Amino acid sequence: MPSKWGPGKWPSEAECIALLKVAGCEDSVIAHTKMTARIALVIVGRINEVARDSKGRKGVAAKGEALADADLVRAGALLHDIGRAVDHGIRHAVEGAKVARSLGLPEEIVNIIERHIGAGIERKEAERFGLPAKDYYPLTLEEKIVAHADNLAGKKRKAKLHKVIADLEKKGASHAVPRMIALHRELSALCGMDLDGFEL
Repeated sequence: MPSKWGPGKWPSEAECIALLKVAGCEDSVIAHTKMTARIALVIVGRINEVARDSKGRKGVAAKGEALADADLVRAGALLHDIGRAVDHGIRHAVEGAKVARSLGLPEEIVNIIERHIGAGIERKEAERFGLPAKDYYPLTLEEKIVAHADNLAGKKRKAKLHKVIADLEKKGASHAVPRMIALHRELSALCGMDLDGFEL
């Protein structure tokens, strides 16, 4: 059965919240996804503003065009943790992709859900964590925005990169720090400013 959603018609915020509730997500998970979406939409807005003002710089959209799909980012950010209805560990991304497919969500959103952990997980790490053996790197701009917005989403406010890095090191995941820094720098460059420079 084809999905009722897709390019140009992504799930609305109300539909996303309803899907999270149908899946069985707790209120705290829903609050986190809303914070992630707020951060992600600021990043999208800034990236698209810079793209529209660009003068044909390499790797940037033509003047007047958007680089990132804001509606896809909103839906992906709101739904990225839908797998927490099933598992609160690292498997929540894989479980979330399964839930998303069962709900008829398009692959663009499924990929955001499955690839949002940190700044990506390589195949060897995935195998060590007991995940299906493949790479879980965010590939599209929308996937990268949601993954990093999730990294920056604190309980009540946006976190700074140094706090995210400290938390990674505290969890024994210092090997992921270079990927996190690279993702932060890539998105900051597209925004024309360091992502640490804006507050919600």
